[in-house]
Amino acid sequence: MTIQWFPGHMAKAKREVQEKLKLVDFVIELVDARVPDSSQNPMLQEVLQNKPRMRVLMKKDLADPAITRLWMDRFEAEGIKSVAVDVQNKQDVQLVIAAAKEMGKEKQEKLMKKGVRPRASRAMILGIPNVGKSTLINRLVNRKIAKTGDRPGVTTSQQWIKVKKDFELLDTPGILWPKFEDELVGYRLAAIGTIKDQLLPKEDIAAFIVNFLKEAYPSLLQERYGLEGENDMGIIFEKIGGSRGCLESGGRVNFEKTAEVIIRDLRSGRLGRLTLEGPE
Repeated sequence: MTIQWFPGHMAKAKREVQEKLKLVDFVIELVDARVPDSSQNPMLQEVLQNKPRMRVLMKKDLADPAITRLWMDRFEAEGIKSVAVDVQNKQDVQLVIAAAKEMGKEKQEKLMKKGVRPRASRAMILGIPNVGKSTLINRLVNRKIAKTGDRPGVTTSQQWIKVKKDFELLDTPGILWPKFEDELVGYRLAAIGTIKDQLLPKEDIAAFIVNFLKEAYPSLLQERYGLEGENDMGIIFEKIGGSRGCLESGGRVNFEKTAEVIIRDLRSGRLGRLTLEGPE
């Protein structure tokens, strides 16, 4: 399976990122803490090349904390400063500001040595759609300045945003790559709501979530749905749908509604804190 997705504004955004990269001192790349690898845009990795980078693991409150720590250790070992963030936590937001100020110091020192008056550090902030970029920006400036939404593709143009006197951010639209060659990447991103729900059947996304939980977090399945040891997906859907009232006339379980319940439970954190991939 190859999932195709490349709206015109995303192609334009890629070109603009390439053009504006020379204006910034470093890049703040946002990834989803539940899928820290799958939510990296391989197309952007090529564009960014050797630009200094901070990687912010968003939505840490929904992710498995032990695995988040392993991912941060790996990124740090690769020379990428990493910060895990819950945007509702003011201390986490301050960690991003502190890390950005630290990353901007080197540029400021170079300017001072040349006799140039120091200016605010400049950073480009980017990430895939629906990763929480606009919400983080609003927290950084402590007011609503960027549009937010729970659907992909809310930000559609670039804009400069000043974060106090500390640094300036160049906001960019969320950018996906032309296609997902690895179907697991597509399913992971579909599960967390990065790509539009219409691109994959909801029942397939829900079945992917259930199969993953059976292998990695069986206790969460048992706690949330009372499932233990069931292997037949039809029976699993019947049990979940029946217990959650996803019924049609005649008492039959509606599998599409059941799938929506499973997907919603994962995205909202009702299933518990979990990460869909590890760094190994």
